[in-house]
Amino acid sequence: MVATQRHAGPVNAENSPSLRPPSPRERFYPRERRSVPAARAFAREALADWGVCGRADDVLLCVSELATNALVHGVPPGRGFLLRLLPGGDGGVRIEVHDSGDGVPAPPRTDGQEPGEGGRGLLLVSELADKWGVGERDPGKIVWCEFAGRGRGFGAEAL
Repeated sequence: MVATQRHAGPVNAENSPSLRPPSPRERFYPRERRSVPAARAFAREALADWGVCGRADDVLLCVSELATNALVHGVPPGRGFLLRLLPGGDGGVRIEVHDSGDGVPAPPRTDGQEPGEGGRGLLLVSELADKWGVGERDPGKIVWCEFAGRGRGFGAEAL
């Protein structure tokens, strides 16, 4: 009798896990201090899974800043924020922080003076990210930023 082995891999190349684009990730965080490092760790894991490493430190810093802004300015007591990470087709990354607070965040004006106690977070985001903005949500808003990729995949050279 001849023994045969069945190949456990995908039958069609289109179904191959290495050819499928990475899936978006999202997680909800409560209004508490430990949510910021937890959001950063969640983002770090997603970037590692996607194979993004070129500008990963900039992405993680922006996750921290946007999460901190949501907690300080956008999340009323008893609520939280949603962090959504979206992979771009070109190897880029979009970060979205959804909160239920009102108001539109803006970096402080830099008219030759150092910003006050607050406001540096959005300055960092505006300098590090390729784009950033604020979208509507009911209730609240979505503060987002994007890092453009340089290639089609999510390899080390992608960001």
